[in-house]
Amino acid sequence: MPRLAHREPRRSRASDLLDEAKGRLEDEAKFLKSWLEKPLVTASVAPSSRQLARAMAACVDPRVPGPVIELGPGTGPVTEALLHRGVDESRLVLLEFNPDFCELLRERFPRARIVQGDAYDLARVARAAIDAPAAAIVSGLPLFTKPEERRLALLGDAFDIMHPGCPFVQFTYALVSPMPLKEAAFRAERSPRIWLNLPPAQVWTYRRG
Repeated sequence: MPRLAHREPRRSRASDLLDEAKGRLEDEAKFLKSWLEKPLVTASVAPSSRQLARAMAACVDPRVPGPVIELGPGTGPVTEALLHRGVDESRLVLLEFNPDFCELLRERFPRARIVQGDAYDLARVARAAIDAPAAAIVSGLPLFTKPEERRLALLGDAFDIMHPGCPFVQFTYALVSPMPLKEAAFRAERSPRIWLNLPPAQVWTYRRG
C-alpha cells in the first residue's frame, strides 16, 4: 500500500492574525522602551500605523532609479510599506540610531543595507552608504526636537544626494510643517490628516525648487 505524503498542517487565518497581533505588541513594547529611555531620539511611543506607513510609501516612485533611504526606520513598518509599494529590498538603506532596532532590522530585511548612525550626519553617512543619487528619502525622525537650522541643514543634505525633484518624506503629529516654510527654497505638500494613526498624523513631502 503506497505511503501517503506527509503534509504540514495548514495554518488557520486565526493563527496568522494571532501571530501578527503578537508581533505588533512586541514592536510596540520595543518602541515604548526606547521612548522611555531616550524620548528626544525616538519619534513616538508606538510604531507607525499601516495607514501612516502606506501614506508615506505612496510618496515614493519605485520607477525612479537609485537607493531609497529611510531615516529612523525603528521596527520597520514604513520599510514594509515601501516593499509593498514595489521598492526592491536591495535598494533600501536604513539609517537607524538605536542598536537594538538595527539588529531587528537586519533580521527582518536581510537584503537591505542597515547603517547604525546619526541621521543628522547624513552627508557623511551617505558618501559611505550609496554610490548613486537616491530616489527618495523617507524620515521618521522627531524633527521638532531639533532647532530650525539643523532641520533645514538635514533637508539640504538630503536634496544634495537625491535626483533633482525627488521627495523628502516626513510625518508629523503637529498641525504645522516640521520644516519651516517662511522664505522656503523648496516646495512642500501635505497629506490629509491620518486619523487612524495614534496619535493622528500627517505626511509632508518636500522637493527642492
